[in-house]
Parts: sequence; C-alpha cells; structure tokens
Amino acid sequence: MTDLTGRHLINGAWTEGGNTFQSDPVSGDAMTVCNGGKAEIDAAMQAAEEAFAVYGWTSREDRALFLEAIAEEIEARVDAITEVGMAETGLPEPRLRSIELPRTANQIRLFAKHIRAGNYLDRRHDEALPDRAPMPRPDLRMMQRPLGPVGIFGASNFPLAFSTAGGDTAAALAAGCPVVYKGHPGHPGCGELVAQAIHAAVEKTGMPKGVFGFVQSNSTDAGEALVTHPLTRAVGFTGSFRGGKALFDRAMGRDEPIPFFGELGAINPVFVLPAAQSARGGDLGTAWAGSLTMGVGQFCTNPGVVVLQDGEGADAFVDAAKAGLEGVGAQPMLTGGTAEGYRKGVSAVGGIDAVKEHLRKECDGRQGAPAFFEVSGKDWLDNPDLAQEVFGPAGIVVRASDADEVHAIAKGLHGQLTATLQMDDGDTEAAKPLVPVLERKAGRVLVNGFPTGVEVADAMVHGGPFPASTNFGATSVGTLAIRRFLRPVCYQNMPEALLPADLRS
Repeated sequence: MTDLTGRHLINGAWTEGGNTFQSDPVSGDAMTVCNGGKAEIDAAMQAAEEAFAVYGWTSREDRALFLEAIAEEIEARVDAITEVGMAETGLPEPRLRSIELPRTANQIRLFAKHIRAGNYLDRRHDEALPDRAPMPRPDLRMMQRPLGPVGIFGASNFPLAFSTAGGDTAAALAAGCPVVYKGHPGHPGCGELVAQAIHAAVEKTGMPKGVFGFVQSNSTDAGEALVTHPLTRAVGFTGSFRGGKALFDRAMGRDEPIPFFGELGAINPVFVLPAAQSARGGDLGTAWAGSLTMGVGQFCTNPGVVVLQDGEGADAFVDAAKAGLEGVGAQPMLTGGTAEGYRKGVSAVGGIDAVKEHLRKECDGRQGAPAFFEVSGKDWLDNPDLAQEVFGPAGIVVRASDADEVHAIAKGLHGQLTATLQMDDGDTEAAKPLVPVLERKAGRVLVNGFPTGVEVADAMVHGGPFPASTNFGATSVGTLAIRRFLRPVCYQNMPEALLPADLRS
C-alpha cells in the first residue's frame, strides 16, 4: 500500500501534532494518524488568514488555473487513491476509480469554468446623478466578494466528492476563500492523498502556502475549534443531524455568529401516483429496491420512504420490492459507527407496534443488510418517529387510504433534500395539488427516476428546508454553491484605482 504519514498539512508543511489514533480499515493494516485539536486548528487558521490577504485578491484566471491544477494532481494519483480508498471504506473499485474520482475532478473544473465566466459576481453599477433633485445620487458599484477563511468538514459516505477536495472545498477556493479542512477519521489515508494533490497544486501555481490546511482528527475537539475559531468566516458540513446540529448551535452561539452550511440528511420520500402504480407497480418496486440498496444505502438522497395508495398495483410494488431486497446480502458499511447506528435505527422502526416487518436480514460488525417495513398512512401520521432517517439500506412503505391521506402525509413532512413523484400521463391532476406542497418541503423535486445520483450542474440544488440542511437558501452541489462563501460589497464614489479589478471600467 502507498506510504502515508498520517500528518497534518499546515502552512505548506507536513507536521505532527496532538496525540494519535488508529484508523479502522475494512481490509489491510491500520494506520497511525495524528489527532489534531485546538492548537492545530489555530495554526492552520492563522495561516489561512495570512493567505487570504493575497488569495482573496487573486484574479479569476489565476484561481481557475489553480483549480485545474488540483484536478490534474488528483487524477495523477488515481491508483493510490483507489487502493487506499477501497481498503479504508470497503467501496468497490469502480465506484472510486470510475465514478467518484472523475466526479471530484470534474466538479473542480466546473468551478474553474464558472468563475472564468464571471456571472457569479453579480456586478451592478448605478452611475452617479450629480444633478438629480432633490438630492444627487453617488456612484454605486456592487459585486460579490469572498468571506475569508472557511472551515470544511469531510463526509463519511463520499471519501472524494464530498471530502478533502469535494464540492465545499472547490466552491470556497473558487470564491477566493482559503480552506481549513478537518479530515474524516473514516478515511484518513484517502484524505491525505488528496491533500497531497492540493499541496502540489499550490506549489505548482504559486499560491500562498496557507490557502489550504488539512488537520487530521477523530475527536470533537478539532471540529469545535474550527467552528468557534474567531478567524473562521463560514463552515461547510455534510454528516449526521446530531453532529451537524451541535456544530450549528456552536456557530450561532459565537460572539460573532457565522454561516453554518450543514447538509444533514433526509428520508427523501417517493410518492407513487395511482396511474403509475397501476401500470407499473411491480417494476417500480424492483427499481426502488435497487436504489435503496445502492452503496449499502449510504447516500444522503437515499429514498427511504415510499407512499403508495390503496388500490391496484400496491401489492405488486411491495412484492417486487421484497423480492429485490431478498437478493441483496450484507455488505461492509463505511465505518463501524455507521453500521452500529444503522442497526439501532432498524431496531427502533421494527419495535413500533404499528409497523409490519416484511424483511430484516441479519448483519453484525461492520456489515449492513436490507430491512423492509410497511405501515398504514394513519399509523405513519400517528408515529412521527418513523420520519427519522435510518442511514443505510432500510426502507418503509406507507400505504395511504386515499388521496387526502397522501396529501396529509406530504404536508406533515419535515424538510427534505428530495421528493419524488412516480407518475404517468394520467396522474397529472393527482400531482397538481402535491407539487406546491413538495416544493416547500424539498430542495429538489423530481418526476420518475430515483434521487440517488446528484448531477453536478448549474441548476442542481442539494439542500432543503431544515432539518435536511441548516440553510435552505443554499446548495452544496452545483455552481450556485459558490454563493455560500461570498458577500455583496457596495463601493460608493470609489476611485477606479481602488476598486477590485473585476469592477473597473
């Protein structure tokens, strides 16, 4: 296996600091990793603030070249990243080599293209009106400017695309914000390899040394220090509701609160409308089982809940879904903690009297296996605990008695990342009253297909009303994500020589 140091990257140097912890790979030997804390975060943030004095005023072209160099350096390490990522997470080679690593590089290049175009700056100019009565108007120019150093937390379920050089990091660097990244303890080796790629790009393009800091840690100390550090201007987080909400509260409890962009997961309901249910209930059940178990159910857009309506096709959906899930065995989950949490969640759902159990496969240790439940619409509405996310390949069918109960279920939902309508042409009238409800509940409303698989594109939204995310005016995927790390600044009667280059005539 590739040699790894388990160290931090602070101000352009690989350093030790704090005590150590042992990684917990699915296969191969454990790795000794430095366990950073408050001191390491402080050093990285101080370096980031110093770097911002330069990086925050670099040209869009220079930042674009830097981003493209990061993508190239990641691709140059594809063999090592794939090898280490497989060992640490148990994810298969095609997922890492052919899907996640190319997605990571492509989304970085997308941000390079986006900032070259310059539309994100939202430049505005109201020319002076010195002769206006009763009062003259000054010259006003406005554009978006970077916030400053940003703290980023890595996600457990995407060791590349939502981690060290993932969408949060790419968006912040594109905006002109240095990044201090708190490594995820579930894949410290993979994280270090990507940090090496970013470090190489920093040196290749001559960027300031502190523009990217990488602090390994498996304790809460580093995370709390990152959120509460006085130099941190914003935070990007992808993870559990419990952990994210605790950090969000810290961010709001600072003497100077800062934006905390937390993506905290969801149950991503799927509503099967009557015509589609009647015509293709069995096919939809099979397809749902495949989406539910993809990646051992460890996608934040995993469709954990399906709402059917009593009538033709409902039994066919359930029977096909059960058959599809019976063919899926236990598989390694990303971390031991993830697997333990999954089993607890499945037990909690199965322990509710109103719930009917169709399937619960045995699994232990690091393994996760499918579980499938059913409940009536009335019992769903009477048991709000059923609406809690179970992170893994567990799904529940809610069988509503009629369209009014379907509507009540939709209205009762908490905020979601996605909501899906499975419909045929004959379902348009049934869908019309649901769409306005679901639009208020989810960041992405889709028709047919399933929500697993988030396209990286200009129009994508990956976020939603709380508790799916802590700021539902934002997205963590797509080019709109850059707006999280910018703020508008108005320059009044500013001499052209003092204006940012992008605002000059």
